[in-house]
Amino acid sequence: MEQKRRKHKRDKEQELARQRALVILQVRSGVLTAKEGAQSLGISRKTYYEWEERSLKAMALALENRPAGRPPVAVDEEKEALRERVQELEKKLYVAEKTIEVKEILAAYGEFRDKESKKNR
Repeated sequence: MEQKRRKHKRDKEQELARQRALVILQVRSGVLTAKEGAQSLGISRKTYYEWEERSLKAMALALENRPAGRPPVAVDEEKEALRERVQELEKKLYVAEKTIEVKEILAAYGEFRDKESKKNR
């Protein structure tokens, strides 16, 4: 029920915006004067000109060339810093694990060498 109400309100707002855009385009094309456009919208001429300027800026922005595909995702600096820290720690862990392996191999070799030297005596 609540969703229907919100959708109805959104549809109403979109229709109102379309009507405003149509009046602005009629004024820009010379079908209406700014005074007539303002009157049909029930606003002052000053407000009409403010709306016209905002709408033309928005239209120009919407029509700018953009690269194809999805827009780039904003980089979350904290996440990026944490990702780098995780990579750094993973490298350190790898080095520590390899160090332990080398120490174990050296210890086993040391034991083997000690046994061999005792046999040769």
